Amino acid sequence: MPYDPDKGNTTMTILQIEAVRKTYPGVVALDHVDLTLEPGKIHILAGENGAGKSTLIKVLTGLVAPDEGRVLIEGGDALADRTLFTKVAYVPQELSLFGSMTVAENMFMPFDRSGFGHLTVSRRAMEKAAADLIQRFGIHAKPGHLVNRISVPDQQLLQIARAACREEFRVLILDEPTSSLTANETEHLFRIIRRLRDDGCAIVFVSHKMEEIFELGDTVTVLRNGRSVGTYPMQGMTEGHLIQLMSGSSVSLEEKFQPRFAISENDTILIAKQISGPGFTDASFTLRRGEILGFAGLVGAGRSELMQTIFGYHRATSGQCFLDGEEIPRGRTDRAVAMGMVYLSEERKHHGIFPLLSVRENISLSVLDRMKRGGVISSRRENDVVEETIRQFDVRTSSAAKKIVHLSGGNQQKAIIGRAMARRPRVLIFDEPTKGIDIGTKFQIYRIMQQLAEEGVGIILVSSEMTELQRCASRIITMYSGRITGSFDQATTDVNTLVGAIIGAPETRHVA
Repeated sequence: MPYDPDKGNTTMTILQIEAVRKTYPGVVALDHVDLTLEPGKIHILAGENGAGKSTLIKVLTGLVAPDEGRVLIEGGDALADRTLFTKVAYVPQELSLFGSMTVAENMFMPFDRSGFGHLTVSRRAMEKAAADLIQRFGIHAKPGHLVNRISVPDQQLLQIARAACREEFRVLILDEPTSSLTANETEHLFRIIRRLRDDGCAIVFVSHKMEEIFELGDTVTVLRNGRSVGTYPMQGMTEGHLIQLMSGSSVSLEEKFQPRFAISENDTILIAKQISGPGFTDASFTLRRGEILGFAGLVGAGRSELMQTIFGYHRATSGQCFLDGEEIPRGRTDRAVAMGMVYLSEERKHHGIFPLLSVRENISLSVLDRMKRGGVISSRRENDVVEETIRQFDVRTSSAAKKIVHLSGGNQQKAIIGRAMARRPRVLIFDEPTKGIDIGTKFQIYRIMQQLAEEGVGIILVSSEMTELQRCASRIITMYSGRITGSFDQATTDVNTLVGAIIGAPETRHVA
């Protein structure tokens, strides 16, 4: 069970770091950062991408040793006694489960730290213990189910249950835990987090979603450029003030990013006619040149599957799709790309970047055919394209030779967008383009989308954030349970109508 404040020691500090400094070649990741975690508090860790949050989490969990400073857990020096780090449980943003093993096996790995590490493991005892935790955390699965057969939201909850079932843990660190959850699943998770807080745990919560920060947080520590700006109570904090602390400059929360030029209703660039495929049925819509067309819906509504089918990643079972009057062959991503379409997946790390390659290689891969001279790649041409892309899209990296996996999520995304634009596409599909990205970088990406649309690119924006769609899209198409439920003029449609279409209310259907 989690820590009971009535039975534990009397100190009001569970974990404390003092003047922690960590450097990498050419980069100061943390510059004399202090942090104090107290039992029964939810502590928000806020900052833009690249501010030092990931490095700080690695220090808190013992994955990285600081160059200077102290890490104290329950008053003990954790750098001298690393067993103290077992009191810190960490749930990463990316799923890290064993898909071919059962829910119960994943729950209690490693077995020696969960009480099952004997010469033989009692599967019956393990599954009985897992059943109790499955019920407590609201996971829709049985102990014997294989993890790769349960939903992504349930896998996310399983990761949290696995971290929280350790008897010795006192601190729980959650990094973007709602990225794959619906609104109802998020609220369920929040109830679990509050319950753990009330049991006396110290919770560290990392999120770029302002509504989550303000709903959960008791205190917030803000990092900027590797330094601690300060620790503040959430009571009395405003969104504008927090953004200013994170970025060092003010951001207008009312700014809009729809294309500023008139869009002709007759200038259609993409037509989808009654397309059906995995996860969706009978989808028809049009995209105009120079338009940002939003797609809204709950997780599992079929938006991503529709886009992946149009792009050719999945093969349509029926229907047609035309780009500038020419039919896009089913299941042919190569032809879709050749015709001028680019799809940017929401799973940036799995389907977007080439993690073992450099920033230069990630950007130039899409246009190598234009860099040849006499059958040989011209290094000068490649450097010119890469450096121009880094400059134009503000990709912050110490060197183009740096592996892209070492960039922040926002800078990885900007590099991918730059790579896509190097091909000069006619249609660009953004699938959750700001997932896991801080608000300052979000606004940069919004401005990039706006500029591209004004240059004549047709843009489809798939997003689970209604505020994002309202800021950027001229029209919004809603989907529910694999079907399009409406098409709305964003400027003249209220939020309640859009939400009604997203949850499938039939009276909200409207065509803009």
